[in-house]
Amino acid sequence: MKKKKQKLRLTILAIDVGGSHVKLMTNRGRTKREFVSGPDLSAKTTVKEVKKLTKDWSYDVISLGYPGPVVRNRPHAEPHNLGRGWKRFDFERAFGRPTRVVNDALMQALGSYKGGRMLFLGLGTGLGSAMIIDGALVPMELGHLPYRKGKTFEDYAGIAGLKRLGLKKWRRRVADVVKDLVAALQPDYIVLGGGNVAKLDELPPRTRRGNNNDAFEGGFRLWDERPDKGDTRAV
Repeated sequence: MKKKKQKLRLTILAIDVGGSHVKLMTNRGRTKREFVSGPDLSAKTTVKEVKKLTKDWSYDVISLGYPGPVVRNRPHAEPHNLGRGWKRFDFERAFGRPTRVVNDALMQALGSYKGGRMLFLGLGTGLGSAMIIDGALVPMELGHLPYRKGKTFEDYAGIAGLKRLGLKKWRRRVADVVKDLVAALQPDYIVLGGGNVAKLDELPPRTRRGNNNDAFEGGFRLWDERPDKGDTRAV
């Protein structure tokens, strides 16, 4: 009787690119490392810094969450809160390993997904957004849509809105933004992630807080192609 061949488990490096830090973790070690990003960070510098920080790690494949739209596995536009040189950058070639690039909010959304129709909103430097519908990944750029007084959803719910409005008014605006987007998209539930979710004292109905490690979990799930896990490729 022939023995079934066991599928080798991939070691995955997940990279979460944010407006203030770039964070790294593998699905084996589960140790987080990070470096400062900021308005001058380029894609080439990011690759260089990741390689430097992970020179004592071994990994087979890479997942990268990018703070902007992604088309055909590459950034489709320059980011709002980082430097230049990201658009159409070939991360797979630069790293020399199979690499899957998705919007950063989508990667975090995948890590917090528990079935059904989920809307994810990331309260960070900007306003990240994504939906997962019965396992299918749907990247979105809702933060840049017009909201009120000539400003966007991101201008009110992101860090600029928090600084301009103050905490109390910002909380009310976040609740209003969630209400409007829920009315339009009709999700079963909402996950609020990002660094500023901790500043909310109350959450809107059918909403739960995301976890800081959800982005890493989502990066690991991007390489999980078991049929029972749904379609883990972005549509």
